[in-house]
Amino acid sequence: MPQAKARIARSTYDPRQNQLLAALPENELAVLAPDLAPSPLKVGDPLFSPGAEMRYVYFPVTAIVSLLYVLESGATAEIAVVGNDGLVGVPLLIGGSVTTCWAVVQSAGYAYRIDGHRLKEAFDHRPEGKNQGSMLQVLLLRYTQALLTQMAQTAVCNRHHTVDQQLCRWLLLRLDRSPANELSMTQEQIANLLGVRREGVTEAAGRLHKAGIIDYARGRITVLDRAELEARACECYAVVKREGDRLAGSGGP
Repeated sequence: MPQAKARIARSTYDPRQNQLLAALPENELAVLAPDLAPSPLKVGDPLFSPGAEMRYVYFPVTAIVSLLYVLESGATAEIAVVGNDGLVGVPLLIGGSVTTCWAVVQSAGYAYRIDGHRLKEAFDHRPEGKNQGSMLQVLLLRYTQALLTQMAQTAVCNRHHTVDQQLCRWLLLRLDRSPANELSMTQEQIANLLGVRREGVTEAAGRLHKAGIIDYARGRITVLDRAELEARACECYAVVKREGDRLAGSGGP
């Protein structure tokens, strides 16, 4: 499909930098490619908000997006994070057009945007001669399961584990979705995402810095010892990572 190749070539990024799109067979990616628009995302950009109709689905390639719940008091808590491992807009695939949470860009970068109805058509398409859906459907259903696992584990972690463990989990989830080992985020922003006091994050980050695991200066966190960061994290990170790897490595339809 010349049109598909032209769309990919016009961007310095490639849809295959997103793991879901990279896992698609060439023929299925070629069908979607004309509708995949490279979109720059800035920190703080809301991709959707509670009660508002969702129109697009985003496949991040370098950006990182937080799914947030905001209480009436204004307090916030992150319920999941999405990067180049997945997509933003799962409700559109399973029959919903609105959601109760926010999707906000936390790390600037690029994503590929596609009209939600167009993706739903491809998601529902059943290849001729087959009694089951396309690989696109299989992959997106697997990702939905992985996302639900992350949400459930985040709720458990926020309730039962220390701020130190929560911070380690939070850092690791972002490292897995970032092309570098450096993150730009203030301690106040991290505290808001975790739903804890800023002082707690300051103390936890200080202990990691003193142990030589991270370097922290002027809102930038650099991970120096990932192995030790994983050792200090609770089991929640390992559960999310293991489930994501298991589903990504599952066989085809």
